[in-house]
Amino acid sequence: SIMKSKKYQQLVELIVFAMLGVIMFISKYLTDLLPNIHFLGMLTMTYTIVYRKKALIPIYVFVMLIGIFNGFAMWWIPYLYIWTILWGITMLLPKKMSKKVAIPVYAVVCALHGLCYGILYAPAQAIMFGLNFKGMLTWIATGFYFDVIHGIGNFALGFLIVPLAEALQKFHKTAKKEN
Repeated sequence: SIMKSKKYQQLVELIVFAMLGVIMFISKYLTDLLPNIHFLGMLTMTYTIVYRKKALIPIYVFVMLIGIFNGFAMWWIPYLYIWTILWGITMLLPKKMSKKVAIPVYAVVCALHGLCYGILYAPAQAIMFGLNFKGMLTWIATGFYFDVIHGIGNFALGFLIVPLAEALQKFHKTAKKEN
């Protein structure tokens, strides 16, 4: 039957990934009034836990949407790697952690990504704007206050990663049963 065909399953998966990328995009704008507090780290980690390598699809749907709607300017270039770093770190974490361990580990990793955001962004800034090493360190130091806020927000939101991953996994199991 068509519902069971591999092409149909791939299409459904692609639609789900597109929707997850759009959720990242919309969530960024829903939190724009808050300084450096957003759901992106939490969603990146959640998608990675559930979809592993394929999580790159919704992550890059988000990145491309940001570029399309805000312009592919120089500020956008670090988006090409910043979320991939968090994806990679999440991929390196053990898959089979107990909930008791996973919840704080994910929150801390998410927080560290937020705290290091300026450091991760800085090399691209230095190259694009001709900053020397001292200039790059000054740029990092100037924005560190915002990175601290980012880290705190990511830490708090990181506690939602396990419940969201479980909800997504349950959704997929239910969808498979219905097909």
